[in-house]
Amino acid sequence: MSKILFVMTGVDYWTLADDTKHPTGFWAEEVIAPYEAFKAAGHEVVVATPGGVVPTVDAGSLSPEANGGPEGADKAAAALASISEIQNPIKLEDARPAEYDAVFYPGGHGPMEDLAVNAVSGRLLADTLRSGKPLGVVCHGPAALLAATDADGSNAFAGRKVAAFSNAEETQAGLAGRAKWLLETRLVEAGVDVRVGEPWAPHVVVDGNLVTGQNPSSSAPLAAELLKKLA
Repeated sequence: MSKILFVMTGVDYWTLADDTKHPTGFWAEEVIAPYEAFKAAGHEVVVATPGGVVPTVDAGSLSPEANGGPEGADKAAAALASISEIQNPIKLEDARPAEYDAVFYPGGHGPMEDLAVNAVSGRLLADTLRSGKPLGVVCHGPAALLAATDADGSNAFAGRKVAAFSNAEETQAGLAGRAKWLLETRLVEAGVDVRVGEPWAPHVVVDGNLVTGQNPSSSAPLAAELLKKLA
């Protein structure tokens, strides 16, 4: 049995260019699909958030539109409610990478607000990358990579191949024009080798111990790749 750390956003909003706060949090599918895959394989999951706050789900991720209809929405809500670890997170500041066999970052727009500028998270990411342990990051989760800087100021993920929520997807979702910055653009500016797939289609990129996914539909295939590395 392996022990997997889920690092999740601790905020329920994303500040837009006009300084309004867009309600958000984490995206349900990006937690549910990997969690169920890891638990089915017999692994333990520990959730960590900045300050140990209970993470907030983005209400949009539990909508019928995001889940193929009302039945899918009810199933997602029930699945999420059954994950007791979400209600009992540890403080990210107390998380020790050496105690875990793998680290996973789900998305939602929340990480764009807090994890993108969280130095504790940035160090954990850089340390995990260097350790060779499996590191999974999906959708807007790669915003956290922006805080992973080395002593010389360069990004610890510069040159690494990464999938992340694309500018095209942000545009189609209707928020690109209202955002202070776009994830794909900022990652490229940091020197990350962003590999973009078709909008909304599953797209997973594996670069050594780093496994990244572009969007919510990439969550399950990303979890499958992480499980291969834990086998």
